[in-house]
Amino acid sequence: MQRLLTSLFILLIFSTVGTAQEATKISLEQAIQISLDNNFQLKQAENNLQQAKNNVLSEKADFLPTLNGSFSGSRNTGQQFIPEIFAFGNFTSQNLRGSLNTGVTVFDGFNNILTLRSSQNSQLSFEETLNRQRETVIFNTASFFLTVIQNESLLEIAKENLETSVKQLEQIQAQVEVGTRAVVDLYNQEATVASNELAVTNNENQLNLSKLILIRQLQIDPIGNYDFVVPEFEALEENVAEQNYDLSQLVEEALVTRADIKSAEFDIKSREYQMLTAKWAFLPTISLSGSISSSYSDQSRAPGTGESLSFNDQFFDIQVSKGVGFNIQVPLFNRLQTRTNYVNSVIQYKNAQLGLENTQLQAIQEVTQAYNDYSGFVKELESTRKQLIASELAFESQQERYNVGASTLIELSQSQAQYVQAQADYTRSIYNLIFQEKLLDFFLGKLDENIELD
Repeated sequence: MQRLLTSLFILLIFSTVGTAQEATKISLEQAIQISLDNNFQLKQAENNLQQAKNNVLSEKADFLPTLNGSFSGSRNTGQQFIPEIFAFGNFTSQNLRGSLNTGVTVFDGFNNILTLRSSQNSQLSFEETLNRQRETVIFNTASFFLTVIQNESLLEIAKENLETSVKQLEQIQAQVEVGTRAVVDLYNQEATVASNELAVTNNENQLNLSKLILIRQLQIDPIGNYDFVVPEFEALEENVAEQNYDLSQLVEEALVTRADIKSAEFDIKSREYQMLTAKWAFLPTISLSGSISSSYSDQSRAPGTGESLSFNDQFFDIQVSKGVGFNIQVPLFNRLQTRTNYVNSVIQYKNAQLGLENTQLQAIQEVTQAYNDYSGFVKELESTRKQLIASELAFESQQERYNVGASTLIELSQSQAQYVQAQADYTRSIYNLIFQEKLLDFFLGKLDENIELD
């Protein structure tokens, strides 16, 4: 309760500050786009996907040979042995050395292939996770927007009710003044007006709170002045129609289309390749290598003549050295590390399978519950429609009877209260049915940014 009052107080301050500036109109489509642009969880999912793409690129590069180059130089002064002239003494020598080395893996127990495929499936899993996060952002935004619209409608009903009560109060006051009504009717109607004023205040608070929640979802400036565009209530009422859903088909569709299920399936494939990678790690690794190097020393002399050799003669001819080789590495014993990695990969693979089963069961449960709730809201809408028609006729009849003195103010107030409650119940039924349709679409994995409230 304290948090609610604090939120309302903050919103009241913000709304007071923003009254001087023109309100920014935001439609449902704009709200969804703003939320997609600003949602931090969606940005994190995008970053995770980019990281997965980088991993795939890295795994592809592992098929290429390595190439390393080095170049070094030194200057030594003092007592030293100079192998180029086979002499020991006090010399100053300058040396340069350069080399290129390359290597390529010929066979590594299929590690490169399996790791690449694991990374590719991991990328696909992250893509589906991103899609599901987008659907979640769209659904939450539409739900909060729908709540704002509903509270707007309920506030209008409360205001209309207050306006009717005020007119009745004026009428009763005039009748009391001429002596055709008892003063107790005036007091009762004043109490009714006060109660209706409180109802307006409560609905205004609920509306402000729902706007605050929507603004938080959009992650926009909380002190801004916003006007959320509300579609015509009559248009919503006309577009509400019962959909002929089949539960078994809905469940089958959810199991095929939901992004979180696809993500879990790709994760299983990724874990499977990781398990095979760990399994084949018991095999030997074969690699080839090649190198070329050369050096220069200012102490080098030509055989026989003793003349100094130039840099070009040494570095590009005499001192050039080339080599090729191969290496076979057999994992004989590495303190059970290879076995441990394989056992852990099998466990992770099994956990991924359990995760998929849990996600599928959750999807079935969510779709079934949403379908049952939808069926209930369809019946509720029909009941509240009948209730609204009957209560409206009853209120009009009671109003006429009261005007001619055939009924009491208490009877009229009760009839009015029933009519107002019927209006509110009918309004909630419409929005509940619309919300349930979108919730069902969300559980089926069919939501996109082109969502419409009809």
